[in-house]
Parts: sequence; C-alpha cells; structure tokens
Amino acid sequence: MLKRAREVLTIESRAIAGMMRRLDGQFESAVETIAKCSGRVIVCGMGKTGIIARKIAATLSSTGTPGVFLHSADAVHGDLGQVTSKDVVIIISQSGETEETVRLLPLVRKIGAKIIAMTGNLKSTLAHHGDLVLNIKVDAEGCPLGLAPMASTTVTMALGDALAACLIDRKKFKKEDFALYHPAGALGRRLLLKVEDIMRRDSYFAKVTAQTPVKDVLWTITKARSGCACVVDGKHRLLGIFTDGDLRRHLEEDPGVLLRRVGEVMTKNPTSIGKEKLAAQAFDILKSKKIDELPVVDRAGRVVGLLDVQDLLKAGLV
Repeated sequence: MLKRAREVLTIESRAIAGMMRRLDGQFESAVETIAKCSGRVIVCGMGKTGIIARKIAATLSSTGTPGVFLHSADAVHGDLGQVTSKDVVIIISQSGETEETVRLLPLVRKIGAKIIAMTGNLKSTLAHHGDLVLNIKVDAEGCPLGLAPMASTTVTMALGDALAACLIDRKKFKKEDFALYHPAGALGRRLLLKVEDIMRRDSYFAKVTAQTPVKDVLWTITKARSGCACVVDGKHRLLGIFTDGDLRRHLEEDPGVLLRRVGEVMTKNPTSIGKEKLAAQAFDILKSKKIDELPVVDRAGRVVGLLDVQDLLKAGLV
C-alpha cells in the first residue's frame, strides 16, 4: 500500500516539476491577458477536469478576479450565452480533442472572447484555437489501470493556483480585499468588523455623571445588565469607569461607599477605544490590559457605547 502511495505521489510531484520547467512567456501573457480583462474569466472543463475548472474559477473569484465555471457540455446546450466578447475563456482538456470541447471552440471564437487553452497536446484542435496555450502534459497519470486522471488533474489545479497567485501580485490584491470576499471567515471578521458594529448602545450600557451616588450607579448597571458604568461630564465626555472590582475594593476600606459619589471612587482616565476602530484591536487591548470592558468614544471623546469581552466572544473574535 505504502509503496503504491509513494509511487503515485512521486509521479504527481514529477509532473508538477516538469510543468515548472516548461513555464514560459505564454504563462506571463496569460496572466497579463486575465489582468486586463474587463469581463469575467470563464473556466470550462468536462468530467474530473470540470471539477478542477470549478476550483480554479472559485480561487480566482476569491482573490479578486471574477471567475465562473462553465461545463463544456452545458455550454453547447445553451449556457454559452454567459460568455461575452469581454471575457477570457480558459478551456481545459488534457487531450485537446474532447468532443464537447472541440464543438465549443468555434462558437467562443465567434463570440469574440479570448481563449486560453490548457492542454497536454500542443498539436490538438484546442491548442490550434487557443490565443494562448499552457502545456499541462504529463508522462504518466499514477493510476494503476492507466485510466483515471490523477497527475494531469494535479498539474492543472497547480497551474490554476499559479495563475491566481500571480494575479494577486499583478493586481496588488491585499488581505483587506480578501476579507471583503470572505466576511464570514475569521480573517474577514478581524479585518472588517468594527467596534461600532458590535458595541452596546443606548440603554444596553450604563452611563452616569460623577455626582451620582454609588448605590444609584449599581442600580443603573443592573438595569443595563452591564458589568460597569461609564462616568461622564455634562457633555458626555469620558471621565472614568466604575466596575464591580472598584466596588469590592472600596467596600473593604469604606462600608459607607454606597452613599458616596461615584466620581470619588471611580477609576479615572480609563482605557477607551474609538468607535471606528477594528473589533480585533479592541480584543488586543482587553487582552493586554487584562480588563473585561472598554468604553467606546467618538472623535470628540463623547461616550457612545461600551464593548464587553462577551460581545467579542459572540462575534467570534475570541
């Protein structure tokens, strides 16, 4: 079993190494053609190659190049209407002579789209019709029966990844751009989610003045179901914060603390964060400061909300 597995992996790795040596100006032209495309990249294939074509289209789409998979058989039965003269069509066929592929070629040519042929047969009909030809030839597949495509599909997928990677560089595609297309992913949350998107607002956080008695502050905190109260001046600018920890510390020293004004026992000049900041930045602050709550302020320093570590937990950032 292990011997067979190693044979297959060796065959496939050699196939990729062979393709690396064959890369030439045609590949560079393909990257440039796609980068300048004002339409979409339509990726066509049949059978197992069709599955790889779908993956290539998905990778392109997620990295800033609109890609669409089009099954070669469906294309000649009406779906060719998706293709326009502004598109680039990548057509994949190891033999370059697949019936559906051959039927597709003159139609795409008539529409006026550019054709990038990915084939292992440079003398094939597909290669002849391609504006650019990328060689995906393999010497062996790896299948013990010599029937199932293995090395050829591996090479094709790797070449698709190489195209996508070069397009990332060519288009100067950044992490922030990637996050935009993956908002539900961890990276998307870290790079897109802002403090104002998840902070507690209005009656869902406690805000009091410095003259408020501590006993009334506790009621305000309880009512808001919060763990602290933001202490503000007459213009709602942040003066301090009063937490459960502050209460416990002062109770040990002064049993009458409940009757004192909160401005006398609050933590002054607490750490805060701007509402426009990333939620991931808020998490880093909470973690480094070892605190659980963070007042949220606007550009004028006015308190507009509160961020609790539980809010970050619900947002999937913890």
